[in-house]
Amino acid sequence: MIRDRAEAVVRAVAGSLDDPFLVVELAGHEIARLPDEAASLALTGGRRVVRVRDATDGAAAQVRTVLKSNAPGLTVLEGAGLGTRSRLRTEVEAAADGVAIACYPEEGRALETTIRDTLRQAGAAIEPDALSWLSGQLGADRAETRSELEKLALYAGAGGRVDLDAAMACTGDLSGLSLDDALFAATAGDVATTDRALELAIAEGAAPVQVLRAGIMHLQRLQRARMAMDESGLSAAGATRTIRPPLFYRRVAAFNRALGLWSGAAVSAAINGLVEAERGCKRTGWPDQILCRNAVLVVARRAAATRMTRN
Repeated sequence: MIRDRAEAVVRAVAGSLDDPFLVVELAGHEIARLPDEAASLALTGGRRVVRVRDATDGAAAQVRTVLKSNAPGLTVLEGAGLGTRSRLRTEVEAAADGVAIACYPEEGRALETTIRDTLRQAGAAIEPDALSWLSGQLGADRAETRSELEKLALYAGAGGRVDLDAAMACTGDLSGLSLDDALFAATAGDVATTDRALELAIAEGAAPVQVLRAGIMHLQRLQRARMAMDESGLSAAGATRTIRPPLFYRRVAAFNRALGLWSGAAVSAAINGLVEAERGCKRTGWPDQILCRNAVLVVARRAAATRMTRN
């Protein structure tokens, strides 16, 4: 999505992505050239665009120089993971002629719309159950999502209709579930998502001890928030706001749900369970991946059982 939006802006100003007179691309390590490139005029006339890939907070000083110079061209910065406290993002947002465009993985209705529209443009329709299933498989990377949908449209053929069998036969798992997804799902009692996200995280190289330590830290945050509720009488939402560093806003709802499922004693017991699993993983010859997955799934099942009891 970052790349798509950057390319749309470049085309709107320069007319293409590869005009050698109007478009110059800089990698993140070439950022020192930015002020000079931004100040240059196009030999053939028109507005020049400088596109910077992999921009980080290390570019803040050069971007500040460009913003103060009233450079005639347009500078497009592509950077992932720039939070609200990012120096680069702060510089751009504070400028009268700067703007930061947030890009997040597509999910929910936005992802369903993208799936429908992409298939429709290729002349194919989609069944509701196939749409629901694809929404759980795609979305982490816009280019990969589009590639999978184009493959699916080709399989269905012009005027064809994608059903669940076709979707499952043609599409890989590109949902981008992370270790964080596994841990937040576990404490909220979503066993299926926990299991799937854990499998993906381990397949992508997450070590069992790393997973368990991340789980312990997550439970300790939950424990601190639970203590704030018990000792200060805060609501779940109020206790969540005390967490430092603050939770990413997309995680708040799952964390609040978890606070309603876990008592202080239950959280302590869950932490002890993960600590024991970590010790087991460090013993030679023990099946560390199995120990890790079982320990985290025990947390998920306990939360799920509490949720069912209260419902």
